[in-house]
Amino acid sequence: MNVAKDSNSAETDNFPYRYDKTHDSVDIKANYEKLEGKEVSVAGRIMQIRSLGGVRFFDLRDEKGDIQIMILRNNLTKEMEETIDSIGRGDIIGVRGIVTKSNAGEISVSCKEATILAKNLRSLPEKFHGLTDVEERYRNRTLDLITNLKVREIFKTRAKILTYIRSFLDSHGFIEFETPVLQPTYGGAFAKPFITHLNALNQKMYLRIADELYLKRLIIGGYEAVYEVSKDFRNEDIDSTHNPEFTQVEFYQAYKDYEDFMKLTEELFRGMVKHIFNTETITYQGQKLDFGKPFQRIYWVDEIKKQTGIDVADLDDEKAKIVAKQENLTTSIPNASHVADALLDKYIKPKLVQPSFVIDYPVYMSPLTRRKRGNPKLTERFEFYMGGIETGNCYSELNDPIEQRKRFEEQEIERKKGDEEAPPSDRDFLAAMEYGMPPTAGMGIAIERIAMVLTDNPSIKEVILFPLVKGQDSK
Repeated sequence: MNVAKDSNSAETDNFPYRYDKTHDSVDIKANYEKLEGKEVSVAGRIMQIRSLGGVRFFDLRDEKGDIQIMILRNNLTKEMEETIDSIGRGDIIGVRGIVTKSNAGEISVSCKEATILAKNLRSLPEKFHGLTDVEERYRNRTLDLITNLKVREIFKTRAKILTYIRSFLDSHGFIEFETPVLQPTYGGAFAKPFITHLNALNQKMYLRIADELYLKRLIIGGYEAVYEVSKDFRNEDIDSTHNPEFTQVEFYQAYKDYEDFMKLTEELFRGMVKHIFNTETITYQGQKLDFGKPFQRIYWVDEIKKQTGIDVADLDDEKAKIVAKQENLTTSIPNASHVADALLDKYIKPKLVQPSFVIDYPVYMSPLTRRKRGNPKLTERFEFYMGGIETGNCYSELNDPIEQRKRFEEQEIERKKGDEEAPPSDRDFLAAMEYGMPPTAGMGIAIERIAMVLTDNPSIKEVILFPLVKGQDSK
């Protein structure tokens, strides 16, 4: 059979441009009693070929699963026999045939006609083990998706998460917007940015680390509930919960505070789990997470003080160095913010298996957040955890431009001391705030980390289709 034209042509001979597919593997298996004896057309990739007693069997895999194709030669024309003989493992074919069962009782399609739709020019991994090398799976995700149905299900679940979040926010009156990825000043988080250069303006630019400062401009401009599904970039370490390129959803609502958003977050996640799994209880790494119960609240400054005697609300950089040594903490910079974060990791995170709100952060850790009513050393901020993983961060947003300018100046001091994660002052954002910003609550949630928990995966690379892998040479 003529597989392809000469090397100067991108076209293939004899292969159709389209194929009329009437059913998929799941349809046929779910509706066997109605379809038995009827003609169907299916299409997919041949994963295995075997013969038994003069009958040839193809295992055909489509988007949803596998279906057995049964070939009895006495049902075929000579031309069709030649086509069948030319089909190899990994080829994509279309099959027209009758729904039946094999002698072993397996639901099958008895082939009347087969059409080759695309030839496979590479060998597939052995059937029973598939692609098992972890680094190779990440490096060659196309082959991983071909051979591992479980991996396909992971990314279907991830897609459902995003669809549900959008639907939830839309139903609560939020409007989706797009803000710049390429920014003259970065901000909205503690993170190192990726730096580039815009030739047209001869100007240094940054890939955004967060959407916050632009979405707040929309609130100032008169929208009352906004959100963005975004790709953000942070030039930091790669580990089980971090990837330099990641997806998050940030949403902001005027006239709300962080208490309102705790209620909204609980409603969002409880509904999401119920919608995707039809239950409020899931398992992550062997531990049951119950989204049906009220989410626990941990006031972490009080909790750290109770466990260690350290009052992180009063921590400064000099005290932080002493605490880091006493507690044997490893931080990139031994300043108050980094040491307080390390104390949270050491003493609080082990308690955060169930859906949890970690509440009220020191002012020095939260430069964009309003001070806590009744305690000016703290801010009205919470982080949301599940399965021990931080998946969301929320503020009662600071809306006083004078206080915001002061906080930015304090961050500039930290930057000069060597904290590369401290964001710079954003003069354009400050100017926007001076028009008047209403009381606002805002939150960012990490899509990959949610997907990790909801698909029971311990590594972020398992829920990113094409994660960064060192030395990605073409194969």
